Amino acid sequence: MNARKAAVRRRRRPGCLGRLVRLALVVTVLAALALGGAAYVAWTEIHTPRPLPPEGVTLEIPSGTSVRGILRRLEDAGVIGDARLAFVYLRAVRRDPTLRAGEYRFEGAPTLPTVVDRLIAGSNVSYPLTLIEGLTLEEAADAIVAAGFGAREVLLAEMRDPSRIADLDPDAITLEGYLHPDTYHLARGTTEAQLVDLLVDTFRRRWQREIAPLLPATPVENRVVGGVPRYVVPEGLSVRKLVTLASVVEKEALLDEERPVIAGVYANRLRRGIGLYADPTVIYALKRRGTWDGNIRKPDLRVDDPYNTYVYPGLPPGPIASPGLASLLAAAGPADVPYLYFVSRNDGTHVFAETLREHNRNVDEWQRRYWRRKRAAEGAQR
Repeated sequence: MNARKAAVRRRRRPGCLGRLVRLALVVTVLAALALGGAAYVAWTEIHTPRPLPPEGVTLEIPSGTSVRGILRRLEDAGVIGDARLAFVYLRAVRRDPTLRAGEYRFEGAPTLPTVVDRLIAGSNVSYPLTLIEGLTLEEAADAIVAAGFGAREVLLAEMRDPSRIADLDPDAITLEGYLHPDTYHLARGTTEAQLVDLLVDTFRRRWQREIAPLLPATPVENRVVGGVPRYVVPEGLSVRKLVTLASVVEKEALLDEERPVIAGVYANRLRRGIGLYADPTVIYALKRRGTWDGNIRKPDLRVDDPYNTYVYPGLPPGPIASPGLASLLAAAGPADVPYLYFVSRNDGTHVFAETLREHNRNVDEWQRRYWRRKRAAEGAQR
């Protein structure tokens, strides 16, 4: 009897094991289906566009925010659906990329991958900063602060560090002349150092692309080469000297068409050893001393300052402002003109002269009679 029962048990075991195997298989299939379904749902969620309000969503990510913190901000703003799913996507699919702080604007109906791409690339919200031609370091710092970027003293400390331009101008003691005027578009949070880097880098690019190709190894005669007029470049004009000349031209000229002519006048005076007698250099000298009040008086022309070109012949020791591209081009290619003098017509244009006698007549006409006539006309209208 016992032997028969044992035999029956031995015959039943294979059937029991088979049922267990089938059950395990069913469980595995169901788990795979569930996992696949979850993966499908997750993948659909990741790639489904999320419509945003018509005005879009602007979101600022502070520096130092963790990845999870960034994703929570995005979820709270309605830009993404699930911060936890987004975190898994970043780790498993995008291999844990760096997300950048900054200000972002999301519009339309972005998907999670497009949002992540935006955060990897960096802030896409920018604000304009316009620096006009002819600003000194201090004036540039004031303009930057007025536009909402940086602290004045920190900016000036960066601008007074000449290391950024030392390879082009080893004699520079500040970045005066090298903060290129232009309209820039900056993200909030741009540091003072980054901003000054941008200004100097823009000068470098303009110099290499626009100015350096115009400078021959040696001065050439005024002639047309390949349909392009080439002018005599003043001898010994280093980067520093050319930018210095351009800065004086910038402060004297208003019209672009007059800049090469004014540069030609100064080039003639430099070659002949005649003082530049440039009023803007006197103004710069007075600003350095803190005595500039908006007017030049005769005693100011005798101020003993190396930047005063009424006292010291030749170019001033360095740039007196940041010249624009038109003035840099004029200094690199001054017009071949016979003039040694010019005087303002008080409307942005100038009268040029070859001789001192002719210049004195122009000064009498435009600096004496003009103002007498103007005062008389204003008196008659009262």
